[in-house]
Amino acid sequence: MQFTAKEIAKILKGTVEGDENVLIWKPCKIEEGEEGGITFLANPKYTHYIYEKKASAIIVRKDFVPEHPVSSTLIRVDNPYLCVAILLKTFNNLSKPPKGRSWRSSVGRHSKLGKDCYVGEYAVIGRHVKIGNNVKIYPQVYIGDRCEIGDNTTLYAGVKLYQDTRVGRNCILHSGVVVGADGFGFAPKDDGTYDKIDQIGNVVIEDDVEIGANTCIDRATMGSTFIRKGVKIDNLCQLAHNVVVGRNTVMASQSGMAGSGKVGESCIIAGQVGIVGHIEVGDHVTIAAQSGVTRNAKSGSILLGSPAIDGAKQRRNYVYTRDMDALVRRIDELEKRLKEVAKE
Repeated sequence: MQFTAKEIAKILKGTVEGDENVLIWKPCKIEEGEEGGITFLANPKYTHYIYEKKASAIIVRKDFVPEHPVSSTLIRVDNPYLCVAILLKTFNNLSKPPKGRSWRSSVGRHSKLGKDCYVGEYAVIGRHVKIGNNVKIYPQVYIGDRCEIGDNTTLYAGVKLYQDTRVGRNCILHSGVVVGADGFGFAPKDDGTYDKIDQIGNVVIEDDVEIGANTCIDRATMGSTFIRKGVKIDNLCQLAHNVVVGRNTVMASQSGMAGSGKVGESCIIAGQVGIVGHIEVGDHVTIAAQSGVTRNAKSGSILLGSPAIDGAKQRRNYVYTRDMDALVRRIDELEKRLKEVAKE
């Protein structure tokens, strides 16, 4: 499928500078620009590529001023990075989505599939399952009894939903995601062994959620584990029983939340963050990579370090600790001088 620069500009609500009829048939990285390709400039450190490479079109900010002549057609927009997301979705939608049910799949009794669904090879759907319209269930997906899945949701190969899991509309669960496994609950006994605490709750994933590959979300001990609307979770994350993740919060790879922790709306959780159980993190909180959050955090906080504290304070502390050896030597010298003065 080919587009002209003019057609793409209309999709992105931008303006064209250069040949509006130039043909474009593929997105490309800015450092790999070539004929027929469209790329974008959002980070100034990549600016030199627009003079060196020959992409047919480049998406730039409206106020971008080139320092040298540019042979490519420019499409000027308010937010290049957001426009790339729109552009990639446009190209991705050109490929025909799979439809139909493989005869190698299994659907349990009293389960209902909506219109235009796809069920791939060796997918297993339990009993009393409700699946909406235009749902994509790729090969080897398992959906347990009494699960519910909303319209336009995609479960990629190997996703596992334990019984009673609820997934909203327009969600994407990538390969290897496990939703609804037992929470980590064991009661210690006097003899040093443990009794398993049955986990009888479920997981509720609301609309517009995306969950990365091999992430695990545990079912609640009682009640529900909640992933609220618009949440984006990266690969290899762990969310324990009864956690609540607020709307539009994002969580990067290898982060985890212990049981009954709560994170508010529109938070940014960077990679390898750990959040202990039974604490509350407010709205619009940013937690830097590899931080360990051990206490409640008020809305608007920026946290850094392990244990995590205010980011500005932690950066000041780092300045001191990186010079700790020199500070110790100074203290030793001062003590030595004080002893000499005392002898006098």
